[in-house]
Amino acid sequence: MNLDIFCISSDSSVRSAMERIEANGHGFVIAVNPDRSVAGLATDGDIRRWLLAGGSHSDAISLCWKSDFVFADQGAAREVLLKRLDSQIQFIPILDEARRLVDIVTRDSLPALAERQIYARARAPARISFGGGGSDLTAYFAQSKGAVINTTISLYTHATMRRRDDRRILVNSLDLDDTLDVESIAHLSEADPKFGLIQAVINMVKPDFGFELFIHSDFPAKSGLGGSAVVAAAMLGCFNQFRADQWDLHELSELAFQAERLHLGISGGWQDQYATVFGGFNFMEFEMDQNIVHPLRIHPDIVRELEECLVLCDTGKSHESGEIHDDQRRRLQAGETLGTLGDVVSLTYAIRNHLLRGRLREFGECLHTGWLLKRQFSDRISNPAIDATYERALQHGAVGGKLLGAGGGGFFLFFVPPFAQHDLIAHLRSEGLVVRPFKFDNDGLMSWSVREDKRDV
Repeated sequence: MNLDIFCISSDSSVRSAMERIEANGHGFVIAVNPDRSVAGLATDGDIRRWLLAGGSHSDAISLCWKSDFVFADQGAAREVLLKRLDSQIQFIPILDEARRLVDIVTRDSLPALAERQIYARARAPARISFGGGGSDLTAYFAQSKGAVINTTISLYTHATMRRRDDRRILVNSLDLDDTLDVESIAHLSEADPKFGLIQAVINMVKPDFGFELFIHSDFPAKSGLGGSAVVAAAMLGCFNQFRADQWDLHELSELAFQAERLHLGISGGWQDQYATVFGGFNFMEFEMDQNIVHPLRIHPDIVRELEECLVLCDTGKSHESGEIHDDQRRRLQAGETLGTLGDVVSLTYAIRNHLLRGRLREFGECLHTGWLLKRQFSDRISNPAIDATYERALQHGAVGGKLLGAGGGGFFLFFVPPFAQHDLIAHLRSEGLVVRPFKFDNDGLMSWSVREDKRDV
């Protein structure tokens, strides 16, 4: 808007003000001082009343202007302007801190809402698997149907991403305690190999923009909680916020699998990706033609009691799931574990039924049976120290339990009846194991976008 058509000098006459009002056609003028600050505002009504009271066209406009007129400060909320215009006010001068005119708002010229820069956030939960691990390997369900049962918990990977105006890629990872900084996606191969998973996701998505990405997790890497899939899912959740055609849950799961298994080349099954993306209690069935995720409707009282009866503890030993899965695949292809995996799948159906019916003692006993079966898949899943820890946990009240993930280290999950729980926790702590409180997560991968406030940069 051309503000000059509304302005006159503060020493102008009434006649000059009338001529300016006639020219701008808006029924008012604004008188400004030599320093461009606003001295007053006069409407055609103010001038008419002055003349009717005996004033002259040659009088100074200062005799009939208002110095206490309605105005708004620069940066006033749009809501405030709307409310004033809804109160029979026809126009609102906008003044800066020095009372200089910077804009005039009318009902026809209310500023449009400008599109502001956004950043994306995502949060993906870790998973705990109750049974069926190993049957989600393609090498197994290419021959027989696989089935797993798992849920997600309140330990997350958090990701924040914002687009850049150039092609530069900057990734800050608290988990790796390092930063990846490359000129463009074409230079990703120059990055440190420890950023391999992050590189794999970026190379798979192929974003046509530069970005800054910040990642951190509530749990350590190589802990058996599906961490690689969780990181990949959180990154994909951020990228998804910048897409017009957003990926659905199945597509996000498959993309996370693709990044980890195909692009990065880490051996493993399919359940981790589906678990972190879908969230909650799920019974999953795997066949070559399709994977089916069945959400379980478990009574809230059963869920609460199960949450209280499970103890999660960190062994302090990391594991290399890819190496363990490679060994499992070799033994499976040699036919050594095919029958055992069939027993694991059958047990998974039993675990599902016990959960749905609230038979939690039987659920705990199935965890024990499943652990005994799991140890047969590979010599690398357990060792004498892990076996001793497990046996002592049983002696201190645990009904059953298992190492989460592929095995070899990471987190133990134990089922313990209520009145034995303190004894078990005290024992685990006496052995130097870290007990991690948690709650079940029902949301799965969550991603959202936020308008960026430059004050936070």
